[in-house]
Amino acid sequence: MPRFSVIVPAYEVQAYLSECLDSVLSQSYDDLELIAVDDGSPDACGTIIDEYAGRDARVRPLHLTANQGLGPARNAGMAGATGDYLLFLDGDDTLTPHTLRAVADRISQTGDPDVLVFDYARTYGDGSEVRNREAARLAERGPAPFRLLDRPGLLRVLMVAWNKAYRRDFVEHGELVFPPGYYEDTPWTFPVLMTADTIATLDRVCVHYRQRHTGSILRTTSDRHFDVLDQYERVFAYVDARPELDCWRPELFHKMVEHYATVFSRPDRLPRRSRPRFLRRARAHYRRYRVPSPRPSRRARVRHALIRFGLHRTYRALLLVSAVRRRTRACAADRVRALRAAALRLHYRVQLRLPLREDDAVFADCGGTGGDPAALAEALRTHAPHIRTAWIAHPGQPRPGGTRPLRAGSAACWSALARSKYLISNGVFAPGVRKRPGQVFLHTGDTAPWTSATPETHPHDLWDYALSPAPHTAPPAERAHPVPRTALAYGRPRNDLLQQATSADVTRLRTALGIPEGTVAILYAPARRDHPYTRRPVLDLERLARELGPRFVVLVRAGRAPVLWRREIPGVLDVSAHPSAAEVCLAADALLTDGAPLMFDYAGLDRPIVVHAGDGFPGAPGAVARGEDEVIGLFVSGRWRDPGAAGPRTAFRERFCPLDDGRAAERIVRHVLLGRADGLPEVIPVVDRRPVPSAAARALAPPVPVPEPSGPGPVTDGH
Repeated sequence: MPRFSVIVPAYEVQAYLSECLDSVLSQSYDDLELIAVDDGSPDACGTIIDEYAGRDARVRPLHLTANQGLGPARNAGMAGATGDYLLFLDGDDTLTPHTLRAVADRISQTGDPDVLVFDYARTYGDGSEVRNREAARLAERGPAPFRLLDRPGLLRVLMVAWNKAYRRDFVEHGELVFPPGYYEDTPWTFPVLMTADTIATLDRVCVHYRQRHTGSILRTTSDRHFDVLDQYERVFAYVDARPELDCWRPELFHKMVEHYATVFSRPDRLPRRSRPRFLRRARAHYRRYRVPSPRPSRRARVRHALIRFGLHRTYRALLLVSAVRRRTRACAADRVRALRAAALRLHYRVQLRLPLREDDAVFADCGGTGGDPAALAEALRTHAPHIRTAWIAHPGQPRPGGTRPLRAGSAACWSALARSKYLISNGVFAPGVRKRPGQVFLHTGDTAPWTSATPETHPHDLWDYALSPAPHTAPPAERAHPVPRTALAYGRPRNDLLQQATSADVTRLRTALGIPEGTVAILYAPARRDHPYTRRPVLDLERLARELGPRFVVLVRAGRAPVLWRREIPGVLDVSAHPSAAEVCLAADALLTDGAPLMFDYAGLDRPIVVHAGDGFPGAPGAVARGEDEVIGLFVSGRWRDPGAAGPRTAFRERFCPLDDGRAAERIVRHVLLGRADGLPEVIPVVDRRPVPSAAARALAPPVPVPEPSGPGPVTDGH
């Protein structure tokens, strides 16, 4: 008997069905059966299901002779289910990786509850994801399992069948089934939650709820939306037969009114000719099921008035007035913004005619993490203290100490851009910035800055200097962008700290990040994916931390990478928001990555690197793990710090970090801002560098032997 029965009804979803089935069959927890129900689909859904059944014995195909609808199709799947728990998944949605393992663990932790409620995220065609707005109600704080009376706010979570796992014995004992028609989840979910003796929650995104432009039931205009009225009649009939559920009538009544108002107000659901008839039936339900309850909110009162009195013309008039008000405000705001922009452009032109400030430098970081511009700004305080520095700050962005903040887009910012001699950035300052005679523009990014610019906003000859992290990166940039500028192959200023830090700095940083003393800190840095809609997190952080145990702590620096977790996990620390990547690297004992750019910075520390790459990684600076089990095995066995990796790591450093010796910022400041291109500090060879060892390396290092004295011992009493 499998632990889970995953039931997937399919009707006209051939474009999405394979991805849906793959998301189930590729789960790391494989004690499951997949019941795929072909609901008389006229497309190739039935063929796809049979193909999967032929390849995987866990797939149980079920073909209905005619289309019966989502509810009856789910019932047909339940009738043949043998798993301990039932899960439902629509044919165009997907499970996130490791969902079943997380669900199984949570079920075991909470004593096999009747229902487990988990979270979901809406996914759109452009790859964006929006988590459920009511996710806070799924917090795992407090006792578990519980009853609905203990946490009635769960009724505010989307009333659907696919964001829950159901104990099959509970479903069969309660004779719970799906009704026919649209909105079949309503008379299923309310009885399930109201009658469950034990409920638990899982604060984790487990389902990707695809938002389709066409083909979705909720985007089909027809009289079938009248079914919502029948479904609530079924809900209240269920409560009528069970007096112990009378306490839920006020909540059910308010949910009914909200649901009816939503169906009526959406322009793509009810045909125009059917709206008055729908409102008449909704009004009858309002009178039939109304119960004394607390006064609703102002917004809810408008909806109650619509359903109670049938004021559809008044309601539409209020919607129109509200839309006009919003449009008027938006137009006024646009006008104000246009006037402000024109005033700033005029201000900038005036400032361009004023004298240049020879000792002023403006810095900007387009990446939001400080990086090379911040390192150069810090270096100015040591090597060119006479130069005044300003930092163009965006909301929430940190800035280096000693720099004057400039709000991006402000008049003061445009004045600084017009009159400062040195402009230093890793991207484009702002559209419309011009280079006046005498100004020096320095681009600090690893790649050339012109790929997404137009001649009007960013001419190719704007930059005087562009940094190259290594000699071999300069020629390609020159060939791709043959413009007059000087390529400075001086290294990455942001990595100077990695060579200059001391053991005391490492200890301080680990304490500040909350790394327990005596643990091995693994920095997990997944790469950003170019196609976010198909991206998947490459590691299950919960499993990784659990398998490694208390000897390890995982530091996650994800940025915009696909790590689908935003909650506390024992043994995992989220350091994505830390302002300095270099400081995080110093605190870590090893790097675990799938090829993120941070690997090229971390390599300068000469510490262990484990590359998680399913297809291999030629020239990797350390051990390569092709799967999650191999990653865990490397760290548990201690092979992550294999001395044999020192050779490949040195070769990697010589290729990608030849100039990162801790004095890159000094060379740049002397060359560009002090005009002393000759006599710059010599580059320390890779083999001669001695970056600070990690905390784990110091703890595991053998004791230094004390040399025996060469001469006779001292004369003491008794000799």
